[in-house]
Amino acid sequence: MIRVAAIQMTSNSDVKKNLAIAEKWIQEAVLKDARLIVLPEMFAVMGMDQMDKVKVREKKGHGRIQDFLAEQAKKYGVWIVGGTIPVALDNTDEKVHAACFLYDDQGNSISRYDKIHLFDVTLSATRESYHESKTTLPGEKVVVASTPFGKLGLAVCYDIRFPELFRTMHDQGVDMIVLPAAFTETTGSAHWDVLVRARAIENQVYMIAAAQTGVHENGRKTYGHSMIVDPWGKVMASLSQDEGVVVADIDLDYARKVREEFPVLTHRRM
Repeated sequence: MIRVAAIQMTSNSDVKKNLAIAEKWIQEAVLKDARLIVLPEMFAVMGMDQMDKVKVREKKGHGRIQDFLAEQAKKYGVWIVGGTIPVALDNTDEKVHAACFLYDDQGNSISRYDKIHLFDVTLSATRESYHESKTTLPGEKVVVASTPFGKLGLAVCYDIRFPELFRTMHDQGVDMIVLPAAFTETTGSAHWDVLVRARAIENQVYMIAAAQTGVHENGRKTYGHSMIVDPWGKVMASLSQDEGVVVADIDLDYARKVREEFPVLTHRRM
């Protein structure tokens, strides 16, 4: 049994301020006895425009955002999933990877996932337009990390719409999957709950989804509703649209029981 936490934030363009708020919620999660803490996508910077994240990009292993995460993990003796961080590319100053780092309780960077599916969408009804690929290079590798509390899969936001990614994680023996996110108000109100629960149900895993929420400095509205879902699709804990922390206890024995009693994944024919 391990207690996990999902943090919900309304981030802006001020990295220093965002990190201070993140620390506040990490402390709250620690007080609630969480051993694994998940921050939302773009927790350290959601700028006025897409180039703001490029301006604060960091090289892998160096920079105040990565230093912050390492320090927090070591200080509190917890594992932390660092939402996404803009990580520099070797061959360009115009794009970054949206990198999701996993830190252990000694402050060591254990694993890294670069967001594979980028949010390039135009919603004519609400006149919203997003072109993440203008400043972000997609990753290519599915990541499942070994931890003392089971195998942990890493995914980010728009990835949730691509079930084949999660099925690949299942084939690698994943026990729980984290999903830092910044779903828009429009898409979140329509699809967030059903997608997170569907990925949990069809792969019989725990989902820990940590979201951005509210109205941001750039005018973007995000949906919030961070949640922790069990392998049967039950929402164990959730938060509406306030900033804060949700926690739940993950029981891998229960997950194994679900898979044994309802062995749907052994019935696959393709």
